[in-house]
Amino acid sequence: MFGIGPLELGVIAIVAILVFGPDRLPEFARTAGRLLRQVRQMVNNAQNDLREELGPEFADLDVRDLNPRSFVRKHLLDGIDDDFDDKPVSNSDDLNTPQRLPAGARAPFDPEAT
Repeated sequence: MFGIGPLELGVIAIVAILVFGPDRLPEFARTAGRLLRQVRQMVNNAQNDLREELGPEFADLDVRDLNPRSFVRKHLLDGIDDDFDDKPVSNSDDLNTPQRLPAGARAPFDPEAT
């Protein structure tokens, strides 16, 4: 829940008791819960209105997909692993392990690379 751990939640509760007092705290909690419920209802109504206005083509629309990062990940990068085969590029299994040269051997040199 918003990245708040039990210790932080306890500190917030203690500060709330000190600031609002034990008499007004239940009333404040009810008001905050009512406000949160109204905000959730407004968001759900806005999502339903958006789906209704866009029509049946967008019935499966998820508002989180409108985030640019999610959009790119879903539409451009989704299935990118399917484009590549699971076969290795080379027959050698040790391509990722460093190769050691025998003692006294010279390292390979490509004169055109420099």
